[in-house]
Amino acid sequence: MAVEQSVRREELLSRTVSLLPAIRDRALETERLRQIPAETVTDLKHAGLLNIPTPQRYGGYEHDIDLMFEVAMTVGQACGSTGWCYSVWSIHNWMLGFWPEQAQDEYFATGPDTLSSSAFAPTGRLTPVDGGFKLSGRWEFSSGSDAATWALLGAMGQTGPCMVLVPREDYEIVDTWFVSGLKGTGSKDIAVEDAFVPGHRIGAIMGDVRGNNAYELHGRDSYRLPPMSLLPFTLCSPIVGMAEGAIEEFTNRLKGKTGQGRTAESVALQLRLAESAAEADAARLLVTTTTRDLIERASRGDFPDELAQATTRRRYSYIAKLCVQSVNRLFEASGGHSLFESEAMQRFHRDIHAGSHQHALYWDNLAEGFGRAALGLPPLNPFR
Repeated sequence: MAVEQSVRREELLSRTVSLLPAIRDRALETERLRQIPAETVTDLKHAGLLNIPTPQRYGGYEHDIDLMFEVAMTVGQACGSTGWCYSVWSIHNWMLGFWPEQAQDEYFATGPDTLSSSAFAPTGRLTPVDGGFKLSGRWEFSSGSDAATWALLGAMGQTGPCMVLVPREDYEIVDTWFVSGLKGTGSKDIAVEDAFVPGHRIGAIMGDVRGNNAYELHGRDSYRLPPMSLLPFTLCSPIVGMAEGAIEEFTNRLKGKTGQGRTAESVALQLRLAESAAEADAARLLVTTTTRDLIERASRGDFPDELAQATTRRRYSYIAKLCVQSVNRLFEASGGHSLFESEAMQRFHRDIHAGSHQHALYWDNLAEGFGRAALGLPPLNPFR
């Protein structure tokens, strides 16, 4: 398939919506496979959706990655696992823009829709050797690993936590993913034993981007920002989609039903639906307005101070909190039929709880951090 040079934002969103019926129809199969079906991966690639975050010099579009978050929310409406993996695969193609050019050339040699999984915990052991390093370790929760041809793995480098880019032939996927929610993400373990890593395949993931040439190389305003300022929206965006999918499912089950019991005429159910829909609307707005604002401020050289950073962290955590509340309220009123394995409502309920368990979205720590910043106290490490 030829690489498209330019596609309008509206066209990419339209393509996303057109994929939803097929992704929804495969949602149960996705759970049973415990990975994203090959047909779905092909659909995402053919629609060009995985090209959105890829730098233009490697075949990506002119849009910045706030569009990718919007696509992830929409995909999550049909299948939480597919929305999650789309978001994870996509953000990696943006992250590669911070790597040395040689690593980027190698990674995108197969095209703009290269897939990689990741595990951010810096548990890998890097040992200096001639020409680079040897990497060993085992990592959990590597979403989308089955379809990936690379892995981005956390390790402790000579100057602190770093990410190591490892090709598929250098690691083993260990099938540990027997879980209650987000079953289809295939978030399995990655094991590496004494794999050689050249120095250009090691990149920083936190802190100041000054001195990095990503913006000069790619011209995207998001490359002026530290990666960690945007990365957590990768996790909460599909969660918004899951809440919206549950709302759609709940609404469709009640439409046109009258009489005794759980019907469209029930005021109690109407109130639950209204409040859950309002929470999901608010969550979507927080994603779109916060990510766009961060990118626009970066374009002006207006970088956030500690309070502004704490506010962003509070927002992405609260997005997950709102969405969990939204789905819980509807699931409680969905009746016994919603418990069947074939029903989408129970799947959204399990998936949204699984997604919200990500440590990067943990409300108590991030809420405390905001409170400290607002009150002028010294900041805490938000990733403790």
